[in-house]
Amino acid sequence: MGIIRFDLNAIGGIHDIDGDDYWSPSELRQTIAGRRSELAEAGVATGARVVIAHGGTPAFFVDLFACWSLGACAACVNTSVTDVELNNLVDFTKPVLVVRQAPSKMSGVAEATYIEVPSQDPALILFTSGTTGDPKGVVHSFSSIASRLHHNLQHIETSTLARTLCVLPTHFGHGLIGNCLTPLLAGAELFLAPGGGVQRAAGLGGLLSEREITFMSSVPSFWKMVLKLSPPPSKTTLQQVSVGSAPVSAELIDSIGKWSGSDDVRNMYGITETANWAAGSSSRDRIPEDGLVGTMWGGEAAVLVEGAVQTSGIGELLLKPPAMMSGYYLREDLTAEVVKEGWYYTGDLGHIDAEGVIRITGRLKNEINRAGMKVCPEEIDLLLEKHIAVAEACTFGLED
Repeated sequence: MGIIRFDLNAIGGIHDIDGDDYWSPSELRQTIAGRRSELAEAGVATGARVVIAHGGTPAFFVDLFACWSLGACAACVNTSVTDVELNNLVDFTKPVLVVRQAPSKMSGVAEATYIEVPSQDPALILFTSGTTGDPKGVVHSFSSIASRLHHNLQHIETSTLARTLCVLPTHFGHGLIGNCLTPLLAGAELFLAPGGGVQRAAGLGGLLSEREITFMSSVPSFWKMVLKLSPPPSKTTLQQVSVGSAPVSAELIDSIGKWSGSDDVRNMYGITETANWAAGSSSRDRIPEDGLVGTMWGGEAAVLVEGAVQTSGIGELLLKPPAMMSGYYLREDLTAEVVKEGWYYTGDLGHIDAEGVIRITGRLKNEINRAGMKVCPEEIDLLLEKHIAVAEACTFGLED
C-alpha cells in the first residue's frame, strides 16, 4: 500500500466573506496543528471516523485537515440537518467524535507541514441521501481524492484558480473537492461565500469585482437567478466559470459568458461517486450544445448498448475514472448495483462519438415510456426553458 502526501506548505489562504475574516496560510497551518492535538486527545486516530457538522468557513478546512493528519476519515454533514437527522447519521457511522463547533484561530503553535496517509485508507464520507431513512454515504480513499485533485489541475491552470470564489456548501463533492480543495491545495486564495440564494445571486457582480475573482463554479439554478438579479461585474477578472451538478443548456452557457465577460464557460459533468468533475467542455473549445459535457478528465468512458460495453454509441453512460469511490458505507449491496468490473454505472443516458466526446441526454430512471416511445424529461425541460416566458421547467410522467 502506497502513501499519499498532501503538502500544507503550499496551501493558500481562506477569506470568510460573511464573517469578514481572513485566515492566512500560516494561521491555517498553526490551527491545524493545534486542532490535531485536541482531536488526538479526544480519541481520534488512524481509521477512526469523525463527523464534521459545521461548514462553509475556514475552520471547516482546519478540522478536515486535522482529521486527515491523524489518518481519520471525515464524514461531512449538511449544516442544516436537524438534530434528529444528525443523530440518524451518527448512529449509522458510529464516529469516535462529532464536531459541531468550529475551532478558533490558534497561534504560537508549530505549523503543520505535511499530511502523509496510506493511499487506500478512507478519507471522506459524503452523504447523498438518508438523513431520515437509510443513509447512503459515498466513501472516498485518500488516493481517490489526490487523483481527482491532480487531474483537475491538469485541466485548469493554477493562474486561473488564483482567486477562487465558492458559493457552494462544503459538504458535497462539487463544492468541497472541485471548488475548494483543488484551488486551496494549489496555493490559491479561496473566498468562501456559501448560501447561493437570492441575496447572494443579486450581489454576485459586485462581489466578483470587489474581490477580483478569477474562477468560480456553481449550479444552473444559481446562475439563472444571477442573470435575472445581478448587474454584470464592472471588472473582467473572471477567467473561467464552471457549471454543473444538473443539466445545462447551451443558451445558459452563452448567457453566462456574455454576463461574466469570460470566453471559458464550462459545462462540467461529475458525480459524488467519482469525486466531482469527471468530464468537461469549454465554450472556448467547442460551440455549446444542450447536454454537451466534452471529454473525460482522466480515465475512460463507455456506453452500455444492448448489454455490451462500447466506447461509442448511445446508451447508459459508464465511467472508469481515476477517482472512484471505495463504495457506499456499509452498503455492499448498493455498491454492487453500480460498480461492475471496474465500471461505474451512472444511470445517465448518453452519447459518445468517435472522438470520445460525451453528450448527456437524460436519466434512465426518469425516462418516460409513452406508448412505447421513450421520452427524456430533461430534453423537454431544456426546450421549454428556451422560451422567454419560462423561468424553469420540470417534466414528469403521469400514470395513464
